[in-house]
Amino acid sequence: MEAIIKKIKEQIAAIEKDIDKIDNKAAKARVRKATLALEKLGKEYRKASI
Repeated sequence: MEAIIKKIKEQIAAIEKDIDKIDNKAAKARVRKATLALEKLGKEYRKASI
């Protein structure tokens, strides 16, 4: 469970780093990719917490 939480925090940090770069297409792609990974981690967390 702690490993999942650590991965979630890492994804959020990656999103925060690039979210303000509105004009940068590569940053937008990284944010989209990170949000997809965050979604998967959220599902893992939900399964583990039940």
